[in-house]
Amino acid sequence: MEKEIKLIALDLDGTLVSHEGEVSKANEEAVKKAKEAGIHVVLSTGRSLSRCRDIAESLGRSSYIVTINGGEIYDHEFNLVEQNQLAHEHVKRLWELKKEHGLYFWSSTVQGLFNEVDPFEDEVEDYDWLKFGFDIEDQDVRDVILQELNENEHLEVTNSSPTNIEVNPVGVNKAAALKKVCRWLDLSMDDIMAVGDSVNDLAMIREAGFGVAMGNAQDLIKEEADYVTGTNKEDGVAQVIHKVLES
Repeated sequence: MEKEIKLIALDLDGTLVSHEGEVSKANEEAVKKAKEAGIHVVLSTGRSLSRCRDIAESLGRSSYIVTINGGEIYDHEFNLVEQNQLAHEHVKRLWELKKEHGLYFWSSTVQGLFNEVDPFEDEVEDYDWLKFGFDIEDQDVRDVILQELNENEHLEVTNSSPTNIEVNPVGVNKAAALKKVCRWLDLSMDDIMAVGDSVNDLAMIREAGFGVAMGNAQDLIKEEADYVTGTNKEDGVAQVIHKVLES
């Protein structure tokens, strides 16, 4: 590998963790070796901090943690250093779409996580929204929703699986978050290896010096990546970290 990698950005679901949500021993050891070699390892996930803090702590101290697709960034002591909220007017429309089409929804707010099983009880305006999502099995319905959302210039629309839709404020994505992390660490995006599997990883894979798609990644991600590693069942993260360390 020609580039010297100084920071490794890792997605969680479908990437660092198994389908059971666990980090394999091989991946854990590879992350540890990267850190021992002086490389920053930053989790860059669609999850909220509450849903990834245990993994972050088990992997040892990181300089920063990117959560909610860049909706929030935390430092090595889990202090919030950046937050980006969805405007209430857009959340209202998302909620209308949910009701019109009978969609399964989930969300991240400052006040907590809400979904079909644990719905919010007050009005939309009573919460500070960070991300809103749908899971839509019916492709025709999903296409209708995507068409409307993609026409809204105020929204950043991605996914973390082929059937879901994730909505952040426009310009809020993992690449934008990592650019801020680079500025704070006096690095450039060219110093980064970014690893992921879904559309919410696409921006960071495109803009990183070395963009890596998992073997189980969506086809678009593989097409855009510089390299395709093994699947998350094959410790693909460990494989590509070793490639970096051996270069």
